Amino acid sequence: MKCIDMRGHGGPEVLYLAEAPIPSPGPDEVLIKVHAAGINRPDCLQRQGHYAPPPGASPILGLEVAGTVAACGAGSTRWKPGDAVCALLAGGGYAEYTVAPAIQCLPLPRGFDFIQAAAVPETCFTVWTNLFEDGGLLEGETALIHGGSGGIGTMAIQMAHALGSHVLTTVGRRESEALCRECGADRVFFHKEEDFVQRTLEVTGGRGADVILDMVGGSYLPRNLEALAPLGRLVQIATLGGHKAELDLRKLMQKRLRLTGSTLRPRTVGEKGRIAAALLDRVWPLLESGKVAPKVTRTFPLGSAGEAHALMESGLHTGKLVLEIA
Repeated sequence: MKCIDMRGHGGPEVLYLAEAPIPSPGPDEVLIKVHAAGINRPDCLQRQGHYAPPPGASPILGLEVAGTVAACGAGSTRWKPGDAVCALLAGGGYAEYTVAPAIQCLPLPRGFDFIQAAAVPETCFTVWTNLFEDGGLLEGETALIHGGSGGIGTMAIQMAHALGSHVLTTVGRRESEALCRECGADRVFFHKEEDFVQRTLEVTGGRGADVILDMVGGSYLPRNLEALAPLGRLVQIATLGGHKAELDLRKLMQKRLRLTGSTLRPRTVGEKGRIAAALLDRVWPLLESGKVAPKVTRTFPLGSAGEAHALMESGLHTGKLVLEIA
């Protein structure tokens, strides 16, 4: 099969089109003929040498795909060859074939093509577990989503809006405002021009946000605490702005705040299967009704994965980037 390999770690130029043996599905796994694969920032981190795949995972990049089941491993009865699925992976998505645990696969949302479906797993798994399970966002509460114009941000805005929350978001470019508004953001703050803490307090009458979903980290930590309402929850999902920060514990105690964070990739197959079941129950109806939709803004052929990575790292893209494979 064709796949993307790396000439060591480094910039997008280390990616190249290669050939590798088609993997075989193990017990309770399926082999997927990949039609499209989503591109995510952890892929870029792995390429740079900062995010190694967990033990036993494919070294090939790619955390989400959509395609058709080509074969089923022993004991796998959930799917049959020919079924159209999308899947969350621990690696292996940038290839013509990949293997996934059967319980990490989901049916394509009704009305979705493979490109749309490939943009769903990583973002939906991440947003559901962090914003709603760990963050406990409720109907009527206010969420502040940092990086609202990206793949995670656009999905988080839509899901929070669809489930009845008030949504604030930050972006770096004014060109991103229309997309965030389209997704359901009530207010869009331009973090290069205005103080998101001050603006959050202003629009909430001084109370602050109930939940903040942050992928920046670094200097944002103390500012996020200032922007949170009493009993607020800060959920950290990435550290694009740095992984170290100074924390004033008094602020945490005075406002009775909760600070949590997570990564998705190292979780067990069983835990990911539980999340998949929750998505099928709570999120798939939103996707199939059109209330929530991945914002795929550009696609690339498999051999242009390096070009796609360069665009993602430029900060000039919005929404999701997807590789078309079959």
